[in-house]
Amino acid sequence: MKIEQIVIATNNAHKKDEIAAALSGTTVLLPGDFGISFNHEETGTAFVENAIGKALTLYKQVNKPVIADDSGICVPVLDGKPGIYSARFGSELQNPPQNDNERNSYLLSLLPAGGPHEAFFVCSMVLMLNEYRFFVVQETVHGELIHQPKGNKGFGYDPIFFIPELGKTAAELTMEIKNQYSHRGRAVKKIKSLIESEIEQKTLKNP
Repeated sequence: MKIEQIVIATNNAHKKDEIAAALSGTTVLLPGDFGISFNHEETGTAFVENAIGKALTLYKQVNKPVIADDSGICVPVLDGKPGIYSARFGSELQNPPQNDNERNSYLLSLLPAGGPHEAFFVCSMVLMLNEYRFFVVQETVHGELIHQPKGNKGFGYDPIFFIPELGKTAAELTMEIKNQYSHRGRAVKKIKSLIESEIEQKTLKNP
């Protein structure tokens, strides 16, 4: 049995595009394609907890194979912040950041003088076949933060995340290159291997 459709537990079209680009041969859908306004309150204390929570919430709504991820950027000099709070970083402020550019500026404002400052992205990704059978992978990509954003591709913290190995920020990478190096690209590559494996097909036949 082949997985012909997978629903992504997000309303973020950029995430969908990145995952779909790596899952050729499988139709990747958003909750909106089913008329669902997806929402899951992220109450976990780790990326993997939030990823599993998202996957389970959506699976119960669509009853189809689901991919969910929880991702974020961690900065060691800031004790790992923003971490799991990356998408809503600064929300506790009186005037919280309203978009990616403002969140990037807020993060950079917290860095101590000097540098370069190490940072790494984390992606915890779940392939859920049903609520009792699911697979988890977690990947990272390491780099440095820069104070002058570069590039207009990607989203989130990509313009300030510099990858020395490539000499570019994540926002300067083509989708093909990004899927080779990014935390999400590395995670979805392993998910794809699970989808294509003989073991996974047997799992689907016997839920």
